[in-house]
Amino acid sequence: MKVHIEELDDVDNQIINLLAENARMSFVEIGDKVGLSRVAVKMRIQALEKAGIIEKYSIIINPEKLGNNLAVYLDLRISAGQFNQVCENLCRLPQIIKIYQMTGDTRLHIHAMLKSNEELESFLKHQIYLLPGLLECSCNTIISRIKDNEQIRI
Repeated sequence: MKVHIEELDDVDNQIINLLAENARMSFVEIGDKVGLSRVAVKMRIQALEKAGIIEKYSIIINPEKLGNNLAVYLDLRISAGQFNQVCENLCRLPQIIKIYQMTGDTRLHIHAMLKSNEELESFLKHQIYLLPGLLECSCNTIISRIKDNEQIRI
C-alpha cells in the first residue's frame, strides 16, 4: 500500500514507502531507489524520526507459526468507575495484543491471540468474565484474513 503524506516532499514519501515495505533496507539501497547518497538518506530518515513521523521500526510475526491459531476480537462494556482498573488488568494478559478505547458507553475493543477454542473458553471464564465492572462482553473470532496491513499508520 503506497501512501502520500501531503506535508512531505516526494523523496520523503518514497523513503517512507520503502521502509514500510522493508524496515531493514539499508541507506545505500534506499538511496539507489530514490536517487540520493547514503548520507542524504540517513539525514532524511533521522529528520523523519525527530519529527515523530517515524515512531519506531518493528517486525510482523505470524502468530499462527507460533501455535496461536485463534484470533479473537472482544468488545467489552465496563462501568465507568472500574474502567482504569480493568485496563490495567487487561494490559497484563499476554494473550491480549491490542486494546482500544472506543466511543460509546465505556467500551473497549480488544484483539487477543489464542491457541484453541479450549484456551478461549478458559480465557473468557477465568480472565474476562471476572473483570470488575464488566457489564457486557461480545466475542468474535476471525475466520480468515482478507486484508491485514499494519505497515503504515497515518
